[in-house]
Amino acid sequence: MAAVFAELASGDVQLIPVEVEGQSEPYFLLNITRVVKCIDDEASDEVRYVTPEHGLPDQLGEYRSVIGMRIDPSKVGDAQVFRTWGWVAMVVSEAIKVALEELGATGPKFKEVTGPSTISAEERARDRKSRELLETAATAREAAWRTLGTLDEEVFMPIAMSDSWPGHRQLWRVIRREAGRTLLVTHGLSDPFIESLEPSVGFGLELALEVDASVKDISKGWPLLLLNRVADEVAEHEKVREGVKAGLFSMEVSGKGLPRSLVTEDGRVAVLLGVESRTLPRHFSTPYGEVKLVTVKALLPSELEYLLEHGAEGQAELARRFAENGEEHLSRLRRKPVA
Repeated sequence: MAAVFAELASGDVQLIPVEVEGQSEPYFLLNITRVVKCIDDEASDEVRYVTPEHGLPDQLGEYRSVIGMRIDPSKVGDAQVFRTWGWVAMVVSEAIKVALEELGATGPKFKEVTGPSTISAEERARDRKSRELLETAATAREAAWRTLGTLDEEVFMPIAMSDSWPGHRQLWRVIRREAGRTLLVTHGLSDPFIESLEPSVGFGLELALEVDASVKDISKGWPLLLLNRVADEVAEHEKVREGVKAGLFSMEVSGKGLPRSLVTEDGRVAVLLGVESRTLPRHFSTPYGEVKLVTVKALLPSELEYLLEHGAEGQAELARRFAENGEEHLSRLRRKPVA
């Protein structure tokens, strides 16, 4: 492979000899030295740019994402292999593609980046409108999250696609709070409904779960797992959403993978939603309307038994006792039950 690049693209690359432990044959690092500004924004399916709101001043004006990339061949010149300016992509000529395939090289996967766009003008307009609606909603939510603490920009949780969420995307945000607390919030239940392409606050709510620890690996921790399961119930069932919006609401979810102190004999975990907090707002504003912020409180098994025995009155009494001991909406694994 190194020989192919050396023969066909010597002016575009740097081949650096390296030794690979356990291998006798020569290996090379391939450093692509040519960068070409040639992405065709109009022909590509979708492009997004880094803006001041993203907090990345060194990347301002560069691409934030490129989907269905198309390039303008007239800007490439004699380059045989290059990186695209502003976006991480490696582009090779047809000659190099053929040479690598004839060589039987394993690993490379090729996707054509010239020719007409794969979507119609109508689809492009719809995608642009959809993107504008979702980004406006997300920007407003992030502004609200920043009033609650420090928004953790380092945590990366891949977007999960879900038809049950208004914008068909499951998003989460992590907020670092005082006293080493970590607040996890859903970041998409108030997205506009993507099918209608009209401004709205989706389900009109977002969920918040706070723990008394600085959770480092959010993706593997129990708080996100629990919040995810609760969010699924809210997103998939209208009766649940109606109950949550009406006031205090309790539910049970699967306890698989959750801490034993929370799991009942039936393998379930109970939560109480809507416990009022002195440190979290009940609502926040967006350009599309007010969004309710609903707290999620993890209950201990004995507290669930109390709820099952006392019903709605039990919910109110538990919320009162949580407020009395100063923990309100906070979810903790090591605490004394209040019932």
